[in-house]
Amino acid sequence: MSMAENNYNNHLVIMAGGIGSRFWPMSTTGMPKQFVDVLGCGRTLIQLTIDRFKGAVPAENVWVVTSEKYSDTVYEQLPDVARDHVLLEPCRRNTAPCIAYASWRIKSINPKANIVVSPSDHIILNVEEFRRVIGSSLKFASESDAIITLGMKPTRPETGYGYIQADLSYSTARNKEIYRVDSFKEKPDVETARKYIAQNYYFWNAGIFVWNVSTIVNAFRIYQPTLSVVFEEMLPLYGTPQEKEAIAEKFPLCESISVDYAILEKAEEIYVFPASFGWSDLGTWGSLLANTPQDAHGNSCIGDNIHVYETTRCIIHATENKQVVVQGLDGYVVAEKDGRLLICRLDQEQRIRLFSEQ
Repeated sequence: MSMAENNYNNHLVIMAGGIGSRFWPMSTTGMPKQFVDVLGCGRTLIQLTIDRFKGAVPAENVWVVTSEKYSDTVYEQLPDVARDHVLLEPCRRNTAPCIAYASWRIKSINPKANIVVSPSDHIILNVEEFRRVIGSSLKFASESDAIITLGMKPTRPETGYGYIQADLSYSTARNKEIYRVDSFKEKPDVETARKYIAQNYYFWNAGIFVWNVSTIVNAFRIYQPTLSVVFEEMLPLYGTPQEKEAIAEKFPLCESISVDYAILEKAEEIYVFPASFGWSDLGTWGSLLANTPQDAHGNSCIGDNIHVYETTRCIIHATENKQVVVQGLDGYVVAEKDGRLLICRLDQEQRIRLFSEQ
């Protein structure tokens, strides 16, 4: 198969249905973080997600799975994505039904498709290396029955991520950078996380998956037969006016289960591509601080009119033409959006949601 044909068969599925309760006051239940310009760069996280796949996946092969209530936001922020490639979930059912829907929908028009599945609210600092890894993984998926996960080389004993234990004793014959997965590990406690990073064969699970459409559909048929029947029976309806009505009826009947539990932990041909391209899921204000440029005192200022004095290790986010002056803080988040102001210690930010709901 030529490179042109390979690229033609490459599809991207962006999962954008999350409610995004973090990053208050920027992201609220009405506007999750994937639709927010978190980095203050003029592009929202979901727009940056689309940007980084340019060249690896043709623009006409981009799909977005999101909630019905975010449809207008997706249409507005991603005008180049075809309307019939925006798949709307009538309710939240975790990642397995989301991925199953997209997989059968793509199979209905291209049974040779290679698919990369990506979250919509992560950041990648080294886009060039990311594209290389994605291209290499898509090629591997096109030539095998493999399910490939991207494993991020850990830099700290992180307790907020799941881990992938890889068998690094030998790589695959087709690709020297891809290895078999021994097991998936739940989010660990601190002590366990320290043990993981002391080894060289544990990697963060980035939630980015690559496979051929036949591979993932067959995996659903084997390991989640009840779920697979739902989407298999709708094959004649995909791309027709009846699709939306059928999804509205059938999707709520699906079990709410992650693709990790549903498929990855059961399947045999599971591989990991260990990579390092500056990845973060931006789960906290602290992670945003760690992944944005800092001044000499460890402060990250996102906004055009921010002034700091005698301040260290703070993240200040104010992009709405406000003048912000901060003096004498150490280890704080200061954020302003739509008339809401947050000032909170970074080591207490897990309490933000409780405060914001009062």
